[in-house]
Amino acid sequence: MTAYAAPLRDMQFVLHDVLGISKYSNLPGFAEATPDVIDAILEEGGKLAADVLHPINQSGDHEGCVRSADGSVKTPKGFKDAYDQFCAGGWQGLSFDPAFGGQGLPYVLAVAFNEMVSAANMAFGMYPGLARGAADAIYVHGTEEQKAAYLPKMISGEWGGTMNLTEPHCGTDLGLLRAKAVPQADGSYKISGQKIFISAGEHDLTKNIIHLVLARIDGAPEGVKGISLFIVPKFLVNADGSLGARNGVVCGKIEEKMGIHANSTCVMNYDEATGWLLGEPHKGLKAMFTMMNEARLGVGLQGLAISEVAYQNAAAYAKDRIQGRAISGVKAPDKAADPIIVHPDVRRMLLEQKATIEG
Repeated sequence: MTAYAAPLRDMQFVLHDVLGISKYSNLPGFAEATPDVIDAILEEGGKLAADVLHPINQSGDHEGCVRSADGSVKTPKGFKDAYDQFCAGGWQGLSFDPAFGGQGLPYVLAVAFNEMVSAANMAFGMYPGLARGAADAIYVHGTEEQKAAYLPKMISGEWGGTMNLTEPHCGTDLGLLRAKAVPQADGSYKISGQKIFISAGEHDLTKNIIHLVLARIDGAPEGVKGISLFIVPKFLVNADGSLGARNGVVCGKIEEKMGIHANSTCVMNYDEATGWLLGEPHKGLKAMFTMMNEARLGVGLQGLAISEVAYQNAAAYAKDRIQGRAISGVKAPDKAADPIIVHPDVRRMLLEQKATIEG
């Protein structure tokens, strides 16, 4: 069983001493981020990561997500309860606009919290992470009506979100995508096509999932200049905000991704699903890049987070595993050998890990 403890002192040092976050109190959100508030948020975030999320990380990967014949997906044991605790703490809206239910705190503070979540349980962190990215895209490119309809419940965590780009025949070359969007008389579109490797594409953590889908409107220019972005909810949303009929989108398969089987990475099939244009026609990549760029930063943060938890467990293992004797003399005379942490090359590797992570 692995262990994780949030590196609070390192984070506090970076925020307070390196970045000098208190110097920016004249900026929106920073005035409320006093040193005491920052430290309290980091401490509570660390507790959630270590006590709630990390204990279900290994078991969640072993159990994995399970798809039923109707396309519904069940997440591993403990994930729904952990997600409910995550939402109850207001963590999803930590740095989001208060006009839509967020707390409006500095984004850098949310990044520190997200590092803890990814280190403790990366598969779990991808569910709220994708929803937050989709919410940001709607916030930047959506109409006022779209923002009012989707953002409050996405920021509360009641609804999830995804981004749908890759198709079986095209990944980075999105100009080849075949998903199509047919205009309807009421201003909506009928979306048809298949998307693959869609993180958090279907699950039981939220009541609704807001998919952002790249597709080509009939008659659009060839290549990337003809791609548009659409909001396609799992359940249609009524005028009063309640959930309506199930939309024409279903999970066809769960993909296999090593180490994150607890995240439902899905093949998503769209069969004349109702969607609404997000942003301008044929400017879908511009709108999607709001989410993609945040996702790229998130992947870098995941790398840092996994490196941190790997270092912590490597150091613990080096203190416990015995082999050989220290070149400077016996260090554990009551044991058959010394812990490997006494060996120079092991210490060098651990110090290199720690220095790289902190750097």
